[in-house]
Amino acid sequence: MLSTPNPTHPLVPELLRVHDLVREDLRTCRDLADAAAGSAQAAPLREAVDELAGRSLLFQLRTRCLGYCRLVHDHHRGEDLVLLPAARRSAPERAAVLDRLQRDHRVVSDLLDEIETEAWRLDDSASGAARTRLVDALRTLSDHLLEHLDVEERALAPVLQTWESWPHQ
Repeated sequence: MLSTPNPTHPLVPELLRVHDLVREDLRTCRDLADAAAGSAQAAPLREAVDELAGRSLLFQLRTRCLGYCRLVHDHHRGEDLVLLPAARRSAPERAAVLDRLQRDHRVVSDLLDEIETEAWRLDDSASGAARTRLVDALRTLSDHLLEHLDVEERALAPVLQTWESWPHQ
């Protein structure tokens, strides 16, 4: 997590607030992965994924706007088309990390779709392989997205701190 004690630009605390919500949901994902790995019944696992989908910032992205993947893409497209180009103009030396963030957006979207698909495939007669796929998808999302959030905070917060107004094209 970012170690800026008193961020001064209003976008920085907003970035951190949203990331904290995402981290909370990722803890739930890890708990679900542990439950699935421990042979928990399929119905409660599906219910837990559905509950997460209903309250989670991550999964609400999918359910709110013509499906989860669509909104994830829209959210990331907004960052890719507006926020990250503005950051590139302000800090061209950060191009490599900004490229990485854009690649990460696509990976996260695919992982969220995979989790939902695997949760729906799971039933009480599901093989160990089906459970393993769900567990692996949940853990991969958690690992990947936690790293992505940290990288994004380290890359963007210092740039945002320098902005007195939105950088123009």
